[in-house]
Amino acid sequence: MLKPLLIHPPIAKAGEPPAGIARLAGALRTAGISCRVLDANLEGQLHLLAQPAAATDTWSRRAANHREQHLSSLRDAATYAAPARYSRAVSDLNRLLAIAGRDYAATPGLADYQQAGLSPLRSADLLSAAQHPEQNPFFPWFSQRLPELLDGVDIVGLSLNYLSQALCCFAMLGFIRRRAPGAAIVLGGGLATSWQQRPGWTNPFAGLVDHLVAGPGEAILLELCGAAPSQPPALPDFSALPLDGYLAPGLILPYNASSGCWWNRCSFCPEQAEGNIYRPLPATQAVDELHTLCAACRPRLVHLLDNAVSPALLRALAVRPLPVPWYGFARIDAHLADGDFCRALRRSGCVMLKLGLESGDQAVLDALHKGIDLGTAALALKNLKKAGIAVYGYLLFGTPAEDEAAARRTLEFVARHGHTIDFLNVALFNLPTYGAEAGQLATEPFYAGDLSLYSGFRHPTGWERGRVRRFVNGEFSRHPAVAAILRRDPPLFTSNHAPLFAMAGADRRRECA
Repeated sequence: MLKPLLIHPPIAKAGEPPAGIARLAGALRTAGISCRVLDANLEGQLHLLAQPAAATDTWSRRAANHREQHLSSLRDAATYAAPARYSRAVSDLNRLLAIAGRDYAATPGLADYQQAGLSPLRSADLLSAAQHPEQNPFFPWFSQRLPELLDGVDIVGLSLNYLSQALCCFAMLGFIRRRAPGAAIVLGGGLATSWQQRPGWTNPFAGLVDHLVAGPGEAILLELCGAAPSQPPALPDFSALPLDGYLAPGLILPYNASSGCWWNRCSFCPEQAEGNIYRPLPATQAVDELHTLCAACRPRLVHLLDNAVSPALLRALAVRPLPVPWYGFARIDAHLADGDFCRALRRSGCVMLKLGLESGDQAVLDALHKGIDLGTAALALKNLKKAGIAVYGYLLFGTPAEDEAAARRTLEFVARHGHTIDFLNVALFNLPTYGAEAGQLATEPFYAGDLSLYSGFRHPTGWERGRVRRFVNGEFSRHPAVAAILRRDPPLFTSNHAPLFAMAGADRRRECA
């Protein structure tokens, strides 16, 4: 029987174990197939952080002197009640990663990766990274780590979800192809899926990658190994991952109850543009699995990864609370406008909800088919605040339906309800190149590269990107009510660590009561 190796490549936020390879490992092991698992993201970052820093300035020397203390701080719950200490730890560790990449003309970080002369949006650059893996700052680590794991392996699967992983992923692919030329290489994950959903897609990686997977990868891996999927689907298996090594105060357990989005009607949605179908687990099964995983892994926090947790799952969680706190993305709807339901969610363990408000202008929301009523949104924010559930809000400026007056109405809405919003993600709109709506706008190149998923466009009302950016960075972000919210956002880890701050704040309030 074939033996796979599953890899999660650098760089992504290392606050929790990777859900993708854990689910693949669960499917394989349930089918009786032994596999090896490598979180190269966590191990690679810790390796770079452990290297002697070529510190030539005060900041770098200070960061190097406190590196172990900073790593311990991020794994200590008390740090999340001390924002200044947290920010110093994150900033200094990010600095050390950047220093470790200097000799490679690269800038690794806790949440991003850049390398001079190479772009993850160009297939030629990714192939160049594969042809010259020794030019990657993680090469000294993975050239030593991978040979022992590749011994006896027939299949190597890599999970590529983010642009920040792409260059390092392909550097590892190139090394693996040289070191284990007989192994079948399988590349999947969210970013690999998005590439393949582009109209007219042709695979530029033939010869390097044997199987390029769109969507869930369990079926193809099992097929390659000569096995069939189990029914019901297997639980994720986190047992081979270093669960005490992540940059968080205890295990944050990631879990998907669905793929796709249950709403799936928003204009310019990548899920629609890519034709991704909503595939949920039954809510009762998802809650059963969560209870089983909590008993086995004893996490500090559960992270629901769904694009939006369905109302059915929210109701099921309200009836059967988890034994640990949880957070995730939810849509603003009538459920959250019900104060009793919000209190039930809090009793179920919910400590934070991420809410995609997008705009504080009703006409914009209607034009984007968001299905959000601002009156309902205001009531939901009020109810969640009363229930003790933190809100991480998402705003999107510069959509084709928005103009400057509408953007100011968003500012007015946030300022008016700012006391009910704990954290904010403020983004500028990017137009999905292959969405149906793109044909209705005058488009232009946005990112250079044959793998780019977004286009620039001429705004119908002249509310162009430069004007939007000036408004967001100036008038919006400097408004006192907004600035107070933005200052609370955890640097670099943002929403991944925000619930830990919410939990620390709730603990402080209980102590003072």
